[in-house]
Amino acid sequence: MFVILLFSLAINTFVLFDFNTKSNIDNWRVVDDGVMGGISSSKFFVDALGNGVFEGGVSLENNGGFCSVQYYPTAVSLTQQKVFSIRLKGDGKKYQFRVKSKRSNYYSYIYEFQTTRNWETIEIPITALHASFRGRTVDIPNYDGESLEEIAFLIGNKKNENFQLMIDKIEVK
Repeated sequence: MFVILLFSLAINTFVLFDFNTKSNIDNWRVVDDGVMGGISSSKFFVDALGNGVFEGGVSLENNGGFCSVQYYPTAVSLTQQKVFSIRLKGDGKKYQFRVKSKRSNYYSYIYEFQTTRNWETIEIPITALHASFRGRTVDIPNYDGESLEEIAFLIGNKKNENFQLMIDKIEVK
């Protein structure tokens, strides 16, 4: 019975991205506040150890204040999964994990999380992501996992700050 349970859990785990030194990050795109006139700047790359690295500087000048990196996976349904599980190492700052059920949606479903300076695995219940647009809650139900077409990480803590977020693996269980 125990072996069957482990097998069943493995089947329901879906890897969205597992970084390594040969990772193709062509479907990852940096989007900073420059789209709105700001001057924040970030970059995304794979380091020598095979981690995805999102780093840069957030500036509040020119009504700016955010940096983000977005990933466009092949569209998938997550109705068999319950939790996003992300292995990462932060810098002690707060970030947002964001998803879109359709890339064309004007809103994202978001979840804020606090990082430590250590490698950790954060677990985010799928239904804990709430709809938001430009920092305001959108009055629709929380994310249901029916469709996933975009994931993103965003930093926008309403202050000037440098940041670094390292990502090892993003999966859904």
